[in-house]
Amino acid sequence: MPIRPVLRLCLLVLVSGMVGCASPPPPGPPLPPAIVGADGVRLDPERFSRLEGWADDRHAEALAAFLVSCDRWRAVPAGKTVRGLGATVRVGTWHRVCTAAAAVPPGDDGRARAFFEDQFQAFRVSRAGAADGLFTGYYEPELRGSAWPDRTYSVPLYRRPPDLVTGPETGRRVGRRIVPYYDRAAIVGGALKGRRLELVWVDDPVDAFFLQIQGSGRVVLPNGRVVRLGYAAQNGHDYFPIGRALVDRGDMTFETVSMPAIRAWLERNPEKADAVMNLNRSYVFFRVIDGAGPIGAEGVPLTPGRSLAVDDDHWPYGVPVWLDADDPLDEDARVRRLMVAQDTGGAIRGVVRGDVFWGHGPDAERRAGVMRSRGGLWILLPRPGRHADHRADGRRVG
Repeated sequence: MPIRPVLRLCLLVLVSGMVGCASPPPPGPPLPPAIVGADGVRLDPERFSRLEGWADDRHAEALAAFLVSCDRWRAVPAGKTVRGLGATVRVGTWHRVCTAAAAVPPGDDGRARAFFEDQFQAFRVSRAGAADGLFTGYYEPELRGSAWPDRTYSVPLYRRPPDLVTGPETGRRVGRRIVPYYDRAAIVGGALKGRRLELVWVDDPVDAFFLQIQGSGRVVLPNGRVVRLGYAAQNGHDYFPIGRALVDRGDMTFETVSMPAIRAWLERNPEKADAVMNLNRSYVFFRVIDGAGPIGAEGVPLTPGRSLAVDDDHWPYGVPVWLDADDPLDEDARVRRLMVAQDTGGAIRGVVRGDVFWGHGPDAERRAGVMRSRGGLWILLPRPGRHADHRADGRRVG
């Protein structure tokens, strides 16, 4: 019969001449039941000690990102509820958690880690039995531009047009009907020209295209001034990844397609670039951002390496999320870190799906450009207080 681990430890202690026998660590409080939501979504409770890499993370960085979301939580009445992934949480609970978060000294990783472990319960996210999903990256690009057009700066970046209608239907009103808004080809071809909607002009149509994919960026003017642009609206047409078309045409393979590879192909084939980019009929409009940025869909500034874009059809904004995914730059390493769901994107669809914001600069662009990683997510939900703070299918969790 094999020796049980505790007995094996006791024998080692006796042989070494030491006195006594160490007791096994306490198992901790009982785990709450799993949360089962609609469409096969399931949240299975997990102890923080079972999350690989948890103890090595810089929790103070994640806490700083979470406190940014707390500014949004505090603006919502406490009596409201927030639903997502099959769970329902009272906003008053988030107020309580945010108050506790504000009491943690900035930069104190130990206290920050203790805060998350004390205030939250981690749940592994899966759908229809699948807990593995795709994770990509994005960044804040930097473009060269001008406040006035000339031969060098001839590509306009537009503000939201006043005739763009959004809501259940997105388009423009013609009489009593709402018709689809102009697609990329029409806008690039001049559909909005002469309407004084230009924010700035940039020098490269490929850079402008990737700026729209990223959703925000910086434009450096000739005098050195930086204009920061953020997402304002979208024309209502579905996003289409042009890399898929390049693979289908045989211009690259699924294994080699990446943001840098797509950019290089467009630059090598200027006579074909416009037609390929126009396959993505989606077009993004911008606004000028003053102060910290870029601004995510939650309405708060994003934190490099700590903000995650998620599918807002399933995920609520402002919740902490543990990510465990392949490292895009090292096949033998993992990206294991605590993040906050603060953004979304046209290509971010699915429950176990995310887009990591890496910041700006060459390293951020390199990481975002090649990230196509497999991994999993754990959502952190507040532990119940005296009241049933979060529920699933009518049952109290905890």
